[in-house]
Amino acid sequence: MAQLRVAIIGAGPAGLGAAIEFSKLPFVDWKLYEQATVLREIGAGISIQPSTWRLLEHLGAAANLQPADFYRPPDNHYVQHRNGRTGELLVSHGQEAFPEVSSGVPKTQLHARTHRAKLQQALIDEVDQSRVRLSSRLVSVVKKPSGKLLIEFQDGFKDEVDLVVGADGVRSVVRNFAFPDHQVGYIGRTSYRTIVTSDEIATVAGVPDAVTFWHGPHAWLYTCSLGDGKFEITTNTREPASLKEKDFAPVVKSIVALPKEIKQYALFAGPRLDNIIAHGSVVLVGDASHRAGAGFALEDVYVLARGIAWAHEQNLSLQEGIELFDQVRGPYYRKLYRILDQFADADAHISASNFGFDDTVQATVDSKWSKKYNWIAEYDIQKVLKEVLNSKGSYCSKINQSPRL
Repeated sequence: MAQLRVAIIGAGPAGLGAAIEFSKLPFVDWKLYEQATVLREIGAGISIQPSTWRLLEHLGAAANLQPADFYRPPDNHYVQHRNGRTGELLVSHGQEAFPEVSSGVPKTQLHARTHRAKLQQALIDEVDQSRVRLSSRLVSVVKKPSGKLLIEFQDGFKDEVDLVVGADGVRSVVRNFAFPDHQVGYIGRTSYRTIVTSDEIATVAGVPDAVTFWHGPHAWLYTCSLGDGKFEITTNTREPASLKEKDFAPVVKSIVALPKEIKQYALFAGPRLDNIIAHGSVVLVGDASHRAGAGFALEDVYVLARGIAWAHEQNLSLQEGIELFDQVRGPYYRKLYRILDQFADADAHISASNFGFDDTVQATVDSKWSKKYNWIAEYDIQKVLKEVLNSKGSYCSKINQSPRL
């Protein structure tokens, strides 16, 4: 594989992770394009699962997060689920830290919550800013007869590259080019998010020092410290908003009434993509392909860069490196989809059963928040990729240890 020119579209966690990964490959000439005027992140909290911590350590970004920048529950649980009417703790999914046992989760990789801006900055600090072009809103991608991709931006700037990485979110322009018939739409649910101070939340009695879901029949409230004196309050509700239902506990109503400012996010989604590769040289990662969160996005770009590195080491084509990416990530997402289908079936059953508040909440927690799904947070993509490459008889340690330029 000759020198490779790569355009990364979007500077969220997926795009920043891709930039860091490609910086480790001497044969890749990459550029990161972002439509915003500055590199920054808005929003509320974000989870850093053990699987994500491992990748942040690999990227060098974990060292940019200080203990005060995130929150870990005192008892190391992943999450707690409470009945939103009674406040009763229904389940608490714990973690065990075994710092000297390979099968356990090291203490440094235990689940944590942080503000999205903190994670974003930790990644930005590892990115070569000279390769970032801001105020760049992508308007078109054209496949040329030569096989190259011509990308054009709203300000008239054009570039010609070998590979386009669509890391531009749920309303991806790159996806529109790759799969023009794919449409996203409002799913009938809305998220309301805000950040308050730790001092403000302390004025509400009964708020646990925990990562907490407060469940209702048609809505839930999520509360958690984020470190650095911040506390997040997030709801997810079908419309019209139902979190003000009279049956919710006083503590839930007090939490919801506390913020002076709340941001509303209508939730959008589209049909599942059977493929996340198009035209042989367009790859979708993160929310552009599967709306699954920052941790999944970092796994995507890790495998993509390692797949391309593997192809280069074996003197194979770019296409073969991209196909390795699909070979590794495709089965994983299909497994997740099966779980989502199970959740949808459970929702339909619960809805048809016409349960009351408490029975609906219990059935929801039992069917959708089982500990058997904890494997998702602990999934080791580095181990999986190594096993796939070993099965090909061509694993090279350099692929995982390429020095950053």
